[in-house]
Amino acid sequence: MTRSNRREAGRRRLAMRLPQMRALIMQARDPWQLELFEAYQMAVEARDRLRRRRFNLKLVREYDETCVEIEQHVIGAMRAPDYPHYCLIP
Repeated sequence: MTRSNRREAGRRRLAMRLPQMRALIMQARDPWQLELFEAYQMAVEARDRLRRRRFNLKLVREYDETCVEIEQHVIGAMRAPDYPHYCLIP
């Protein structure tokens, strides 16, 4: 999946997961918001691959937690235009 396809897939997935933010998510254009969408899609893809293999449930839970953390960042980013996106990069 190309980067732009992954970003749009993440955007759509987040819009479904966070219906209260759907309109804002679909309108988002800031590069760092697009990076959040891409990161979310990558985390979901990795989690789902591991889940299908039933290989390491602890790692699946870690990816679930990562997805929830990204969802929380998206909620913060959509509610406040000046959300401190620098906190997303360790």
